[in-house]
Amino acid sequence: MESIKDKVAIVGMGSSKFGELWDKGVDDLIVDAATEAFEDAGMGPKDIQAAWFGTFETGYTAQILSSALQLQYLPITRVENACATGVEAIRNACYGLIAKAYDRVLVLGVEKMKDNGFGGLLAAPGTFHPVYGAQAIAVGRYAMAATRYFERYGLSREEGKKTIGMISVKSHYNGARNPKAHLQREVTLEEVLKAPMIAWPLGLYDCCGVSDGAAAAILCRTEDAKQFRKDYVTIKGVGLSVGPGWGKERSDFDYTHWPETEHAARMAYADAGIKNPRKELDLAEVHDCFSIAELIAIESLGLCEKGHAKEDIEAGSFTLKGDMPVNPSGGLKSFGHPIGASGCREVMEVYKQLQGKAQKPERQLKNPKMGLVHNQGGHPGRFMAGVCIIGLP
Repeated sequence: MESIKDKVAIVGMGSSKFGELWDKGVDDLIVDAATEAFEDAGMGPKDIQAAWFGTFETGYTAQILSSALQLQYLPITRVENACATGVEAIRNACYGLIAKAYDRVLVLGVEKMKDNGFGGLLAAPGTFHPVYGAQAIAVGRYAMAATRYFERYGLSREEGKKTIGMISVKSHYNGARNPKAHLQREVTLEEVLKAPMIAWPLGLYDCCGVSDGAAAAILCRTEDAKQFRKDYVTIKGVGLSVGPGWGKERSDFDYTHWPETEHAARMAYADAGIKNPRKELDLAEVHDCFSIAELIAIESLGLCEKGHAKEDIEAGSFTLKGDMPVNPSGGLKSFGHPIGASGCREVMEVYKQLQGKAQKPERQLKNPKMGLVHNQGGHPGRFMAGVCIIGLP
């Protein structure tokens, strides 16, 4: 299978602020993100030839994007793959460009979560399983993953809770320095450990915010990128894996690794020619809807040995000053998680870091060349996952 390495370039990106945006509608968020992306690329809506629109709960058709931006009769595809929607939309756009069906395309993800009047994601159709009950919801599944991880790798309740708590502290530290993040406040480890419990061991500060927001990207084939900017970045590899969803019913499913993430990573690494991701990547934006999700994602992506994330966390390896910064944006945990927008927003963080344009100097990493984006949907035992590798030409 032919690699897509360096065939597609990102020439513009933008995002709205994420948060509880009661004064903005879906159209406002779309316009905020798209306007910034168009200005970044030095073009306008009339210059694009197609678009991919990612959303999970906000609307049902692609006409929402056309209406907000007044796109005139363009082919627009609505994409939805649960919380993995953002990277999935970018993946589809890449192949449209590689096929030479289009020359310049827009990808935009949006979600207006707060207007649902629900304190989390809307439940999927159907009823709760009579055995699993409320554990069928995301936080219950991830709590099961956390307790299983502690047991498998010999962490006491206190050790395990402290380990994932340190992830939350890092996320809030980074998010507090990001002007577009939803939760811009540092927290101490003591605050995390004493926070109200949601589903043990996941407390309030272990769970991502329910947020409104939008993010956008403008892509073209790499040979055309210099028409728009000199500091473009290219897509080195992309992978998507959708599991059959029966892990949660299997007695041998251990909850301590994400098979879909592992498969998607292998695809993306093969495209990019990456043999040792810990050595070859400079940063990673991973899907941390809960603190335990970041820990297991890091191991499933091969960024550290399984069962040994604790050592790296305690050593500060994943902080802004570490050898492998993870979620320098603040991640979903602090930046926010409007489902359809998150993957594209993660890509924007890597894009800006590679350009040396992180919003504040203290967030800017030193000379990064290549980064990874991990976008995951569903919950343990029932996942889909996308991985995208982005780097300098």
